[in-house]
Amino acid sequence: MGTVKQLRILLPIAVLLLGIAAAWRLLVYQPAMPTQTRVSEPPLVSTLTVMPETVRLDVQTQGVVRPRTEIDLVPEVSGKIIFVHPELNAGGFFAKNELLIAIEPRDYDYAVTEAQARIAEAQRLLIAEQAQAVQARNEWKTLGEGQPTPLAMREPQLAEARTKLQAAEADLAKARLKRSRCELRAPFAGRVKEKLSGLGQFVQPGEKLARLYATDIAEIRLPIAMDELAFIDLPLGKPKREQTAATLPTLSLTAQLAGRTATWEGRIVRTEGFVDEANGQLYAIAQVSEPYAQYAGQTPLLVGLFVQAAIHGHTYQNVFVLPPTAINSDQEVWLVDAQQQLHKQKVAILRQETQRILVVGGLKAGDQIVTSGLQVPIMGMHVRLDGATEKMQAASPNTVNHDPS
Repeated sequence: MGTVKQLRILLPIAVLLLGIAAAWRLLVYQPAMPTQTRVSEPPLVSTLTVMPETVRLDVQTQGVVRPRTEIDLVPEVSGKIIFVHPELNAGGFFAKNELLIAIEPRDYDYAVTEAQARIAEAQRLLIAEQAQAVQARNEWKTLGEGQPTPLAMREPQLAEARTKLQAAEADLAKARLKRSRCELRAPFAGRVKEKLSGLGQFVQPGEKLARLYATDIAEIRLPIAMDELAFIDLPLGKPKREQTAATLPTLSLTAQLAGRTATWEGRIVRTEGFVDEANGQLYAIAQVSEPYAQYAGQTPLLVGLFVQAAIHGHTYQNVFVLPPTAINSDQEVWLVDAQQQLHKQKVAILRQETQRILVVGGLKAGDQIVTSGLQVPIMGMHVRLDGATEKMQAASPNTVNHDPS
């Protein structure tokens, strides 16, 4: 019994020792695992093969269309309106010097007749006074002695008669002027913006009857940033004698109208004589001739329409057009050479835009510029080129670009 009890105790201990010995042997004499050297693959980058281009730099801005001439139709005499032009409603068109409103003229016709009567009376008095003056001179020659006085020669009476005739003639001219003001006409061909009167209404001098604007020329006030002035020739000072309309910058206007994009051509005619203190911008005034003409399918340029403007600027040659991702904040680009190694290059930027950057120095035709794919670029680093990008670059021609956006 004692032997069996000892075996029960010693046997588990022996099994545990054998397991520990076997595990130790496996750890000490395990076969060595073959080591593999990790090979880092060069990063895959997208590149752009640049070629010099000829680029016209347009200045983008915007504004609201306004008429060049806008006036209030105001009477200078009082009276009842007896005629209103059929087109004298908001949006109506009228011709130059066309009768728009007529005021009851009878009171002014009566004033003309009365003034004519006063002229006739003044003429009669003047003739009578002239006859009396002649008679006075003859009597003095016959009966008088010495130098006659002006009163004896009736000179004051004659001057008074002449002055009264002149006053009567002035009254007639004034009466006729008031009579002519019973007819209200516009000095230009235009359109009605607002109507504020009607047939039968009694009006007073200075009362606003309608708002009119001319349709010959439309104007747009365009804000221009100061750094954009380098790309366009604006008339900043007094125009020179040789400066004509043909030398001023042209521009293109676009707007969404009637479900499509409409375009118009115009020209900068002047600039305002100050820089706006609120935004630090200079305002230029553009004009479009015949904005309501509809020949050749032209869409009318409506007053109050918000338009985008592209002022045609200078043309530059040998310009490299790059995407914004190709240049870092230090104005540097990464070039890929024939051995597919990276090189950093400083460039001279002509202009930075939303979708592109224009470079005029530091690059040459055929340079490969990295546009994306670099996380931590290092000088001399090997890279792999995106095959699709290279194929696209090879098919891209050297173009003349007129759109800076």
